[in-house]
Amino acid sequence: MTVACYTRVSTAKQNLDRQLTSTQQYAEDSLGASLADIEVYRDKSSGTNTARDAYQRLMSDAEAGEIDAVVAHEVSRVARSISDLERTADRLREAGVELHIVSESLVMKPDEEDPYQRALFQMLGVFGELEARIKRQNIREGIAARQDSEEYRHGPAPLGFEKDDGRLVEGANYHRVVTVLEQVAAEEMSQRAAAQELGAGRKTIRRAVNDRAELYGL
Repeated sequence: MTVACYTRVSTAKQNLDRQLTSTQQYAEDSLGASLADIEVYRDKSSGTNTARDAYQRLMSDAEAGEIDAVVAHEVSRVARSISDLERTADRLREAGVELHIVSESLVMKPDEEDPYQRALFQMLGVFGELEARIKRQNIREGIAARQDSEEYRHGPAPLGFEKDDGRLVEGANYHRVVTVLEQVAAEEMSQRAAAQELGAGRKTIRRAVNDRAELYGL
């Protein structure tokens, strides 16, 4: 059996080791694959972009019959939307390739139509989108709550923001800033690495995570 371990992170500084260990151990223990049977596909790119090089190569190899099973650490590593999740699952099923999600203990096999597993798969996607919407709402409320304070009226705009006629608006790099700060908050990236990634001081990173979390949905 040839097993593809797919791993993805959203920034160049984030480490893939945890996903690599999780997927490779699963491939060996649960699928009986040896190291020679495992092919690792690595992506370091923007979270919502499905045109990732390793992802596209993975799908191409699956449809070419070169892969028997795909293993990912969690659903969010494979897709960030329900439609993307459905497309990926359907393409793998049509190619006769199994899909294994380690953290959710989810297995989808092309020759087994398990309505429970499929419903669970879809439900995880729904929860992922719902969580993203709640986060966006919390960010909007956080910005609104701080708009009228003296600090925000007269001080510089927070990291990732700009001022437009005295109002805070998302800067061009806002989503990049959020992605990096999420890794810092989850202790998956150091403050030093985040500062280098964003061209900011460590004090700015620390303040964003500790004192202004609501501006970034942390």
